Amino acid sequence: MRIVINLLLLAGVVILGYLTYNSIKLPIEFKNELDRRERRVIQQLMKIRNAQDVYRDITNGSYANSWGELKDTLKTGQLKFINIIGDPDDPDFDPAKLVRDTTYKPAIDTINAMGITLDSLEYIPYSNGETFSLDADTLTYQSTLVNVVEVKTSYDKFMGPFADIKYSMYDKMYSPQNVIKFGDMNKPTTAGSWDK
Repeated sequence: MRIVINLLLLAGVVILGYLTYNSIKLPIEFKNELDRRERRVIQQLMKIRNAQDVYRDITNGSYANSWGELKDTLKTGQLKFINIIGDPDDPDFDPAKLVRDTTYKPAIDTINAMGITLDSLEYIPYSNGETFSLDADTLTYQSTLVNVVEVKTSYDKFMGPFADIKYSMYDKMYSPQNVIKFGDMNKPTTAGSWDK
């Protein structure tokens, strides 16, 4: 009889141990997966932001409003570099001797040096081929016409099996409908939502 009671107690301990393990395993898995996927999406958004900065240098201030326009311009565009010869801070400076040497270099060289792959630039990591939402325009901000850009996606596009509201019990800030982005269509900024 004593052996039976001991076996039942052992089975109870094993079952409680298993239930305890499972109760902490899922929140840890969710948090690890959220961090991993979010980090990869942020890296992709940062590459897009860098690509838009290069596009802006080519076009003298505007942002690309479509993926095709962005990629075509970066593949074929030229970046202007101005080398100024002469030192205006020199007390013996003669403005007539100031020389501006302008050279142009293919933008694609800069893009490649930054490690940006244009063919996959618009795709959201872990999304099975979905693309980021891209919008660019001009607006009047504090009485000045400015260029604005916004690139974004919601968490449900890249969280896979964790794209469910039930996981918000493990992270109160999490919702599959939350947006991760850089830029803003209402003000001139390229700050990311992760830059808090």
